[in-house]
Amino acid sequence: MTMEVEGGEGQGKTMLCLLTDPDGNPLGTPVNFPLNTEPQHLQQIVNQLRQNEERLPYAFYIADKELVESLGKFAEKNKISVEKVLHIVYQPQAVFRIRPVHRCSATIAGHTEAVLSVAFSPDGQQLASGSGDTTVRLWDLNTQTPLFTCTGHKNWVLAIAWSPDGKYLVSGSKAGELQCWDPRTGKPSGNPLIGHKKWITGISWEPVHLSAPCRRFVSAGKDGDARIWDVTLRKSVICLSGHTLAVTCVKWGGDGFIYTGSQDCTIKVWETTQGKLIRELKGHGHWVNSLTLSTEYVLRTGAFDHTGKQYSSPEEMKQAALERYNKMKGDSPERLVSGSDDFTMFLWEPFLKKQPKTRMTGHQQPINHVCFSPDGQWIASASFDRSVKLWNGTTGKFVAAFRGHVGPVYQISWSADSRLLVSGSKDSTLKVWDIKARALKLDLPGHADEVFAVDWSPDGQKVASGGKDRVLKLWMG
Repeated sequence: MTMEVEGGEGQGKTMLCLLTDPDGNPLGTPVNFPLNTEPQHLQQIVNQLRQNEERLPYAFYIADKELVESLGKFAEKNKISVEKVLHIVYQPQAVFRIRPVHRCSATIAGHTEAVLSVAFSPDGQQLASGSGDTTVRLWDLNTQTPLFTCTGHKNWVLAIAWSPDGKYLVSGSKAGELQCWDPRTGKPSGNPLIGHKKWITGISWEPVHLSAPCRRFVSAGKDGDARIWDVTLRKSVICLSGHTLAVTCVKWGGDGFIYTGSQDCTIKVWETTQGKLIRELKGHGHWVNSLTLSTEYVLRTGAFDHTGKQYSSPEEMKQAALERYNKMKGDSPERLVSGSDDFTMFLWEPFLKKQPKTRMTGHQQPINHVCFSPDGQWIASASFDRSVKLWNGTTGKFVAAFRGHVGPVYQISWSADSRLLVSGSKDSTLKVWDIKARALKLDLPGHADEVFAVDWSPDGQKVASGGKDRVLKLWMG
């Protein structure tokens, strides 16, 4: 089959091209495209071949480079032979666009020690922070003032996590206890949850598409255990023990399995009805510091999306969340990335095989944080080597390095449209990176000391940051 494109240079000359999805599944057979074929022509073709009822936006990539000109110009620039079949990967784009944040709209004092964690609620309407002053604070985003101070912890609040239905907030402390809060009142929901013998390193909720209303979450501890808790029963229902050193990170996946990363260099996969260990992922030569799932963004936001739709019942919410999850996941398995003190990352498909899909090397220092983009197309990593790196989310291939920070990079967060990335560093700045341009978009100085925590709101409107200077900053577009 040969396609016609009106007028322009390169008319009459063609290239044999094969359109594939990010997993390499072909869309039809190879087709002869004229050299003057541009991305908008390819968009039309993909929409027709996929029989989309409404026209969806797509971006096109050839060997990880985005096609932003005609095929002929691209081939010439990149010295691509017109004799071979050219593989063009089509990637769905977010229908909405998020404006980059560029100004600090509020500096909110309140915490009396360092801010260690910040997290927006799944609908983006509320913000919580955890601090070394032993409190959790909830902030009013409309007036940009403190709303509630949640007291009760006896030591630093190291981790916080919203339930994906937005009904609960859980915090974990250096003393090892967890507390569940009602974000509408700032009051505790029941007594502290006791079970861990050492401090809490991570918290992750059961996805709302698996269980609504949300009841269960998992916590990771320095004591080497992970525990599943039920907030209605107010107790630990399953203890996941098997790691020989501290559990450093935990994720509750969309297929119902829990992933734990540990200082014992392994990642373990658990089922959640009895807490049985079903798989062990080995390969790292040092501590595992961070885990990220390709479906992480839809798991975090559940049924909430950029339209701001509200739900009348948990069943309706569960159904909407399931549709969003299935659409995001498509036909491919949930992917997992681990970042380690051994300077490397691994990309895993835990339900296809025990071996990693690929080993990702390039960082010169331990990796602090790894994070999949909301659309699953990219993986970003932050390291002590002062860089942020970008990788292909399907193959794990290195794509770009973002340099500009002059201190270790602690945390990163994506914009909901996957086009921008924000990073917080020991150098007291935040930086916003443009994924398409592979370049620094904005430098956001303002903090007086190290920035430990950063989060981009799921609705895309705001970024929150906190750190050693004890203040919370809100940044707007």
